Parts: sequence; structure tokens; C-alpha cells
Amino acid sequence: MFPPRHAPRRRGLEIGFGPGIALAEVVCRAARGSVYGVDHSDVMVSQAAERSVAGIRARQGELARASADRLPHFGELFDASVAVNFLGFWSDAPDLLSELRGLLRPSGRIGLAGSPRRPDAIAGITVQADRELHDLLTRSGFTQVRLGSGLVPPGTCVLAADPSGERP
Repeated sequence: MFPPRHAPRRRGLEIGFGPGIALAEVVCRAARGSVYGVDHSDVMVSQAAERSVAGIRARQGELARASADRLPHFGELFDASVAVNFLGFWSDAPDLLSELRGLLRPSGRIGLAGSPRRPDAIAGITVQADRELHDLLTRSGFTQVRLGSGLVPPGTCVLAADPSGERP
């Protein structure tokens, strides 16, 4: 089913898209919206651009080389943002999450995911990671924090919302 003609154009942001595997999938499905991606690596931007070339040409996606600590100006607010395996790359996660909250439209959503990159990764480690992400999001002003569970291989997935659109 197609969205109604009056449906607003949705905007999404991925921070640290790496080689762009997930980003390319989202860009291909963004018929009624656009996806922006930011990564600090020239190599990752190049790989992601190759994967998403059709969507980028159709203006459904835009990639930028930038650090999460120094995000570019995007012009408009986003409906959703996502980051995967990001904690080791963000120098100040609480401040950056507050900044990301400020880039969301009222009731915008954020998704954070990760998997421990350790040979001894077990469910107990991901439970601890879930709690850490929950606390980070709560301290940054997000609400409705929901934790993913039972991921195989062990991993963490946390979803949250900006409760009222109030800016930090």
C-alpha cells in the first residue's frame, strides 16, 4: 500500500554507517523519505556511496564524512536516528545523545545497537550493555526506553523516544 499523497516526507539519520550495508537497505526503501548518513572514514563513505548509488542519485540518501563529535548542519529535523557499534568511537556519549535528541522532531525515535566484539561475549555482557545504554538515553532526556533481548549472537538493541520535542 502506498502512503497517502499528503503523508509527510520522513527523514532518518545514521551515525557511523561503516560500509553502509544497513544504510543501503534503508535508502532503497525510502520512497517517501530520505536517509542521511555520517561517518568519520573516507573509506566507509566511499563504500557506502557505492552501495547506495541509486538512492543517492534519486535524492533519497545523502552521505557526509564527519565525526560524530562534530556533526554537520542538516537543515531540518529527523524522525529517527540510529547508531550501531558506536560507543568506542564517541568521546562523550551523553553529550552526543543530547545533541542527537535536539536533531529529532517531537516524538522522534532513536535506536542504538551493538554487539560485544569479544570472544567471551555472552548474554550477561549484553545485559550490562543494555543497562548502560538505557542509562545513557535516560540521562540524555529520552523516554519510553525499550530493551531488545534474546539476540543471537549476543547483542544489544535499545529504542527510545524524545518525549515532547523539548530541546535540551
